[in-house]
Amino acid sequence: QLQLGESGGGLVQAGGSLRLSCAASGTIFSINAMAWYRQAAGKQRELVARITRGGSTNYADSVKGRFTISRDNAKNTVYLQMNSLKPEDTAVYSCYADQFGSGYWGKGTLVTVSS
Repeated sequence: QLQLGESGGGLVQAGGSLRLSCAASGTIFSINAMAWYRQAAGKQRELVARITRGGSTNYADSVKGRFTISRDNAKNTVYLQMNSLKPEDTAVYSCYADQFGSGYWGKGTLVTVSS
């Protein structure tokens, strides 16, 4: 079992930056992919960014060039650097991790971008 704990959310003005962190704990053998998802009010959850254990990344088109995902395998932590934030980035951001084909979710952290 993995537990994921996110931090770093908050209120920021449009054009600003935030850095989210997600640390995994519990029974860790080898975490494969880690990812950030978000869900805005009244909308479906969507993939924001994903990173493999080896460091390959992919991003939603809406965040390309503004967000950067990274991870520290030694710390079992994934990060999301968010720059040039827009009001439409407002959402609950949740961390996801895959270990041996089982998926685990964090509880999420709220990011609010004011115009």
